[in-house]
Amino acid sequence: MSRYKELQDQIAALQKQAEEARKQEIAAVVAEIKAKMAEYGISLEDLGSVARGKGRKKAGSGVAKYRNPVTGEHWTGKGRKPGWLVQALEQGRSLDDFKI
Repeated sequence: MSRYKELQDQIAALQKQAEEARKQEIAAVVAEIKAKMAEYGISLEDLGSVARGKGRKKAGSGVAKYRNPVTGEHWTGKGRKPGWLVQALEQGRSLDDFKI
């Protein structure tokens, strides 16, 4: 096997390890945030996530089916995929990872 191929295989293995470590760290951080929110009685509205955007909902925009666990952004599954979802899918994540 060529040296180049070996290095590419190592890169792929390390990227997979990095993604798994990221998932574990995110899960721990999300759990910590949820615990703090429960402890202090903080809601998503308190964080201002509902007030995002232009302040009004588009008619017929539908119910959100997918959520970004980091930012709380939502997507209904209709229309173009949002940038955060496209990036996650390119990194090997599954659409099911973001289902609400």
